[in-house]
Amino acid sequence: MGCGWLGLPLANSFVSDAYIVHGSTTSEEKLDLLKKEGIVPFLISFHEDVIKGDISGFLQNIDLLVVNIPPKLRRGNRENYVKKIELLHREIKKNAVKKIIFISSTSVYGNLEGEVTEESIPDPITESGKQLLAAEQLFSGDKNLQTTIVRFGGLIGPNRHPVTMLTGRKELSNGGAPINLIHLDDCIRIIRAIFQNSWWNELINGVHPNHPAKKKYYTKEAKKRSLQAPDYKEDTSKKSKIIVPKVLLTVKNHKFITTP
Repeated sequence: MGCGWLGLPLANSFVSDAYIVHGSTTSEEKLDLLKKEGIVPFLISFHEDVIKGDISGFLQNIDLLVVNIPPKLRRGNRENYVKKIELLHREIKKNAVKKIIFISSTSVYGNLEGEVTEESIPDPITESGKQLLAAEQLFSGDKNLQTTIVRFGGLIGPNRHPVTMLTGRKELSNGGAPINLIHLDDCIRIIRAIFQNSWWNELINGVHPNHPAKKKYYTKEAKKRSLQAPDYKEDTSKKSKIIVPKVLLTVKNHKFITTP
């Protein structure tokens, strides 16, 4: 559900293993692309009061549903993301889908400090984080579903890296704080491992185990891309957060693909 930057390559990975994959998009122009990739395409868009498109057909004969619909709350957009997810939840209840992987974000932890694990109590400060947490609870609180929540850190990969937005910026704060990022390929491996190993009713932090300081890391990444490095003011704050990924404790022989 949601064939975007993460959803499309995830769908491709399942197709390559001969699974029948349904993929949704909000773009009519993208339907042909999904079809060419071997994905059964569905044009579906979520609104606060209605789901437009063949949602029943999408959910029919599905063994696993990956919900990959991020909130759209930037640039002044104040949508009610929870209402959209409530509509999806109702449709799921009408069908035979029982296994859900809900893609969330470490933003639900807000400004927690120190080592943050799955046992840490979320304290979101952004509207996006608050609504994601409410959506998580909608699924995890339904005992008739087998839902695993994955909270990914900052996403990096093809055509996506935070340094491109930081280049040239001056007097940024928290240069000594650790990064909490994860590569696209690792996201896909974690999602597939959940399905293949039947890790249901779990909560997993998906974050790379390396946590270099922001200033050091983004300076290096800017240099690799021939970009102007972001400028950080002297860091006197001791506040920091390190997200600990549970998957390291449970995936045997797993090696993260890309070191941030």
